[in-house]
Amino acid sequence: MIALFQTIDLALNLYTWVLIASAIFSWLYAFNVINSSNQFVNSVGMFLYNVTEPLLRPIRRMLPNLGGIDISPIILLLIIFFLRSLMWNTIFPLVA
Repeated sequence: MIALFQTIDLALNLYTWVLIASAIFSWLYAFNVINSSNQFVNSVGMFLYNVTEPLLRPIRRMLPNLGGIDISPIILLLIIFFLRSLMWNTIFPLVA
């Protein structure tokens, strides 16, 4: 049971870093810091978009229009933090 929780926790932790990388990549892309015509950069961007967009899209639909500010990654990070905290607060009483 603990191994399952640790695996889920690791997956959520990795997804957190992918989400942060996606946000940073989008900023670099928006400000033309990285070369968008480079095939490797384009591949990385498409990978990050395809991995994060399925969870960010429903959050964006529920949020009001904030102009050019997208806070959906922050909300998703808070949800992941909540799930990890809930998971570990559930398992630690079982272990102790």
